[in-house]
Amino acid sequence: MKQTGIGFPHGKNYQGTIHLTTSKILLLITLTLITLTIIPLYFPFHKFPSLSFSNHSPISPADTIPPANHSHDTLIAIDDNHHKCDVFSGEWVPNPNAPYYHNTTCWAIHEHQNCQKYGRPDSDYMKWRWKPDDCDLPVFNPYQFLEIMRDKALAFVGDSVGRNQMQSLICMLSRVEYPIDVSTTKDDDFKRWYYVSYNFTMATYWSPFLVKFNQPDTDGPTHTGIFNLYLDEFDEKWTNQIDEFNYLILNGGHWFSRPSFYYEGCEVVGCKFCQQDNITDYPMTFGYRRALNTAYNGIMSRENFKGVTILRTFAPMHFEGGEWNGGGDCIRRKPFKNNEVRLEGSNLELYLAQMEEFNEAQKKATENGLKFRLMDITQPMLLRPDGHPSKYGHWPSEKVTLYNDCVHWCLPGPIDTWSDFLLHMLKMEGRRSAQEKLIRKRKIAS
Repeated sequence: MKQTGIGFPHGKNYQGTIHLTTSKILLLITLTLITLTIIPLYFPFHKFPSLSFSNHSPISPADTIPPANHSHDTLIAIDDNHHKCDVFSGEWVPNPNAPYYHNTTCWAIHEHQNCQKYGRPDSDYMKWRWKPDDCDLPVFNPYQFLEIMRDKALAFVGDSVGRNQMQSLICMLSRVEYPIDVSTTKDDDFKRWYYVSYNFTMATYWSPFLVKFNQPDTDGPTHTGIFNLYLDEFDEKWTNQIDEFNYLILNGGHWFSRPSFYYEGCEVVGCKFCQQDNITDYPMTFGYRRALNTAYNGIMSRENFKGVTILRTFAPMHFEGGEWNGGGDCIRRKPFKNNEVRLEGSNLELYLAQMEEFNEAQKKATENGLKFRLMDITQPMLLRPDGHPSKYGHWPSEKVTLYNDCVHWCLPGPIDTWSDFLLHMLKMEGRRSAQEKLIRKRKIAS
């Protein structure tokens, strides 16, 4: 019988050839489906069109984009040298495709960080990305992040810069889905957000000193209040709540410059700028070191906490021409190069104290079977004096405590890159876990 269309060979291998051809077709279809599944994950977002700044209408939390469902194993696969690269050492390079959201498309932006709303005339501060020296740091992929965090929970613990980071992350994830508010309190210092499609919970706990504290005097020597810091007591508002979290991101530093009394064993052991006779005045690193140590012990004291603790190092302030309450401001409009600035003064002291206490805690945590990791963003952020709100976090006529804000960060802005760092760390954590499982299997098999 004459064949039409695609011809088939004749002879004794006819049936075998049909079987082989069918197998190839099935294999081709399978590979095509896999490719179509993976492409949305690895297609770099810098190829996507930038958001236009015109005609945007505000998006509410109820407006969500249907998420993709992808293989977790595929997401954490890393076949390059990123595990050998120090992603925190590098330079800022132009990224004309940024930003990946806008102030009118993300409801999570705090008013004081909404620089475009309050008239900031330039936009270049949004158009940079971090380039490590020895590798490339991919632009944040929200699909990857949410898949990795499926059925998991993450908490931010620290000051308002930590809250700034969480709001940035919500905005970065808004291309996929907005969370719903499942907070158990109306206090904005303690928020819980839930991503329905991914069963992912994100929470924030405001604890600026990371230890128990109160404020007996709202005025104080510098008219910013004076605080009692109980340096050896856990802040149970967060330490008692962490058992459910898979990841814990700690931050702190700036608040330790405020006038404070230091307590240990329920007795005053010193202070920071309290101007009281017979009380030793210590540098802020005294209280900072002890508070960090207590926070780490608080984490390690929880029998049921098995998550990963990430210390995000502090982000330097950039006041120039005066202190924060003495006319200082941050008016630069582009990043520094590495050779143009260095960490010094109180910034250097805080950083060294932070690193030393972390290294000691990490050793202890490892002995106890816990994972402590470091997100070392201090040097990258030292290079970004251009990314703060300055006077563009409020209307000119408003009375605010921090008139020129050179502490927090505009959104969109430089701290969106912290999500790039975080996703990289999650991938590395997945890589470590996979390696540990393989080692355990080999031990059992042998």
